[in-house]
Amino acid sequence: MPEPPAPPPAPPAEFTLVGVFEALAGALGDQPCLRWRDRCLSYAVMAERARRMASFLHDRGLGCRAERQALANHESGQDHLGLALYNGNEYLEAMLGASGARVAPFNVNYRYTGEELAYLLADAGARGLVYHASLAPVVAEVLPGLPAIELLVQVPDESGHPLLPGAVAYEEALAAGSPAGPPVESSPDDLYVLYTGGTTGMPKGVLWRQHDIFMAAMGGRRMVDWSELTSYEELVAQATAAPGAVLGLLPPLMHGAAQWAAFMVMTMGATIVLPDDTRRLDPADVWRTVERHRVNTVTVVGDAMARPLAEELGRHHYDTSSLLAIGNGGAPLTPAARQLLLGRLPNLIISDTAGSSEAGAQMQTAGGGADGVGTFTPGPGAVVVSEDLRQVLAPDHEGIGWLAQRGWVPLGYLGDAEKTARTFPVIDGVRHAVPGDRARHLGDGRIELLGRDSVTVNSGGEKIFVEEVERAIAGHPAVADVVVAGRPSERWGQEVVAVVQLAPGAQAEASDIVAHAAGHVARYKLPKEVVFVPLVQRSPSGKADYRWAREQALATVKG
Repeated sequence: MPEPPAPPPAPPAEFTLVGVFEALAGALGDQPCLRWRDRCLSYAVMAERARRMASFLHDRGLGCRAERQALANHESGQDHLGLALYNGNEYLEAMLGASGARVAPFNVNYRYTGEELAYLLADAGARGLVYHASLAPVVAEVLPGLPAIELLVQVPDESGHPLLPGAVAYEEALAAGSPAGPPVESSPDDLYVLYTGGTTGMPKGVLWRQHDIFMAAMGGRRMVDWSELTSYEELVAQATAAPGAVLGLLPPLMHGAAQWAAFMVMTMGATIVLPDDTRRLDPADVWRTVERHRVNTVTVVGDAMARPLAEELGRHHYDTSSLLAIGNGGAPLTPAARQLLLGRLPNLIISDTAGSSEAGAQMQTAGGGADGVGTFTPGPGAVVVSEDLRQVLAPDHEGIGWLAQRGWVPLGYLGDAEKTARTFPVIDGVRHAVPGDRARHLGDGRIELLGRDSVTVNSGGEKIFVEEVERAIAGHPAVADVVVAGRPSERWGQEVVAVVQLAPGAQAEASDIVAHAAGHVARYKLPKEVVFVPLVQRSPSGKADYRWAREQALATVKG
């Protein structure tokens, strides 16, 4: 008799974030998950604490109100919980706990003023907020205008601020929750909400299905070769086979790239290490942390983090023998910063990942040198589409288009059907994410990332990508930091202005800065003015604040 036909292969699993962490905790148990100061929390302990938070939220009436299939792409059927937290175990616990209760957590910028915070919490329709005690005064300021917020959970810190009226202390909330978790089951359709930074406009909440963001950016694909996990069993096998790497996480977890990095390394069975000071970048503290915990990889966001770290290595000796790589994402790393790092750590591997809140991790490059900065090898689904959003451009196309992503992409923007349709168009029958970055698909298959269109300067009919000009200026030895912006010009329509922070003790004239840049970019791209400032303002994650830069450029207009 002929052999019976083999059963069809099982379909790939759809993941949830809490399901991923529970699978890791079940396999890794007492292995350290997170180290910070005198704290060392194992995977099992953090999983229990997350379950307790989930139970607490569920017991307080927060959860899922409508299933995904009943909703439009810009709608949410879940209650939303804001996380106004500095880095610490509480961020990951609250994020996972919310997911376990089918509540959608979202990131809150802890530098926001009362007006900015009120806008964000209202836009998100928040029903609850977990916040550090030092932020209690600004939270108290906005609460009267936000009647939808019913639950406050306050995390103690060095500020000593007492509990706000009606707030629950974080550890008391955990103690009140069951270690078994709530009687609900999270769904791959449950939301992961990531608010954009708002450095070029008002923040918008990007809505992802949990399965989609896990596959796009949080460990569902192996960044080495972009191969995909297809089951929880495969996830566990990967985590338990890994040698137990140690990641030094520097960017704030309220930035999407840091959340993604944390989950990526956890899927590899690694330990996350935080520097003692999580409120600001202290380079000496970072290198002491690398020494103490034998850190293998450090994550940074652009020059704002990389340069101070490299400069500190020039001032003092640290044992960096455990450090193998620096992973950069979220902001460009200029050739000058790369060379500075490699001058101190010549065997270091520097990898760059390009992506966005609306597209996940799209492209990657790795290598020691400064060649090819801004040029990436695309991952699956990363493409360049035409100006009119009607076709995908071939790799040898000479023109500039939009960087786009297909495959695992977000549902849309919370509460904004129009912007959802505009940012996630259907091209050739396939839904794409087109966040607004300009790009060129090179003949060798790589993609050259030119920059966000919203901060492009149109001068005399020529489009100037500010990140290209920033890279050219950042190579000047006297420049510690630079942000480039445009301002109105009677002659050119717009003109380029460079806002420059000089290195300590360094001196340079505007003409020196322009002359240096002239060796790297065309004449029409050169700044018409250089504005020197004591400190270039950036977001806590290290991203450029282009609204602030434009204000500096406009403030110098004569007359």
